[in-house]
Formats: sequence, C-alpha cells, structure tokens
Amino acid sequence: MAACSENAEVDAEINDPGAAPFGNFINYYTFNPPENRLSLIPASLLQDLGKNEDNKTLVLDVGCNSGDLTVAFYEHLQKAMTEEGPSQRQVHVLGFDLDEILIKRANQANPFPDNVSFIALDITTDTEALKDSLKQHGCPRFHLCLCFAVTMWIHLNHGDSGLLGLLSDLSSCCEYLLLEAQPWKCYRSAARRLRKLGRSDFDHFKTLEIRGDVAGHAQDHLEKRCGMELVQSFGSTTWDRKLLLFKKKENK
Repeated sequence: MAACSENAEVDAEINDPGAAPFGNFINYYTFNPPENRLSLIPASLLQDLGKNEDNKTLVLDVGCNSGDLTVAFYEHLQKAMTEEGPSQRQVHVLGFDLDEILIKRANQANPFPDNVSFIALDITTDTEALKDSLKQHGCPRFHLCLCFAVTMWIHLNHGDSGLLGLLSDLSSCCEYLLLEAQPWKCYRSAARRLRKLGRSDFDHFKTLEIRGDVAGHAQDHLEKRCGMELVQSFGSTTWDRKLLLFKKKENK
C-alpha cells in the first residue's frame, strides 16, 4: 500500500466524490484499519495519563470518521487495564467528525455507549461541545487527544492559520496530544485527486507557506507557542506517518 494510500483513496472518492475535500472518506477503515496505528501504541500509555477525582480518564478523538478507531482504541485501553489487574479507573472517549452521516454510523455501531460517545462537530467553528463534555465529567482538560490524519484537511481547507489554530485549540484542551500529521507528499496526492475528478483545487493549496516537513512545523508550533513538549515518538505507520506524543509542560 502506498504511503498516502493514493489508489485506495481514489477508489473511495470515486464511490463518494463529495467526501474527499475534507478527508471524510466512506469506509475509510477498510483501507487503513485501526491496527495500523494501535500496533504502535504501547499498552503502558494509560499509566501515563491522568485522571480526575472520580478516577475518570477522558480521551478525545478528533476527526473520528465512522468511529472504528475510536472504539478500537477504547478496547485497547480496556485490555491494558484488565492485564494490569483490578482497576477503578473509568475511561470515557469522545469522538467527533464534521460529517453527520459518519457520526450517525458511528453511534449506530457503537458497542460501548456508556463509555464511548460520538458527536457531529466542526472544530474550526465551534468548540463549545468539547467544553460541555469537560464540564460534565468535572475535568479542566481531556487527558489525551488523538489527532490522526486530520491536520492536512484542516490545512488545505483553512490555510496556515487554520492549521496553527487547530494545534493551539487542541493543546489548550488536553494534557497529552498524540499527533499523526500527513507528510507533504499526501498534500500533492490530495490535490491531484481533485484535479483528476475535474473539481476545483483546494482554496489554499498554492498559497500555503507551511510546506515540506509539516510534522516538524507542527512540533515547532506546539513547543514554542502552545506550552507543549515532545515526550515520545511511537515510530511510523505503514503509511510512513509518525505518531508523536506531546505533553503539556508542567509550568503551563
């Protein structure tokens, strides 16, 4: 499979052309299954995450699509807790996506409604629902935020300021951020896909100043502007994308 899964994503887009501009591919997890990421994430990750006074750990999944990875990640954490022995810790995961159809599918297939929930949300225009969720659980921030393969779509549709704004918003609402940023070659592939379908190019593609090592630019912004620090790299997925774990600095 190509690093950007170009052929698979082209097929998916042809089946549902309206999905491509925002990355909300139908049946996305059939060609990029959750295991591609979960195999890199150690079970010990949960030990590093905080919890509130009620022993709750809150996880946020940004751009969750149909929720397959959200549910699989919850199961990944539950398995780790079971192997550690009896635990009173409760894990709650909130996944969101701007595609209401995908969120409907996620809710219909959700096997853990008491601990995993899904909402339709465009984080570029509204973060109130995230604040409401934190208030509901009595937490100032999510203990962990997952942001897998979302940055490119925000970047292409909302420009450099949109990308940096996303990183700033996420860093302000979480203690840990697990980031997977698409490399620049994926930007070129996405632009080619639109042209191949005879559609207009992304509004910001030709004017982006943040290019090349996008993950490096994201790290630089998070560390210099958002009070976060890189604490671990879990390696690269089969699509050649790094999984980088950032943590809120103690003095922030």
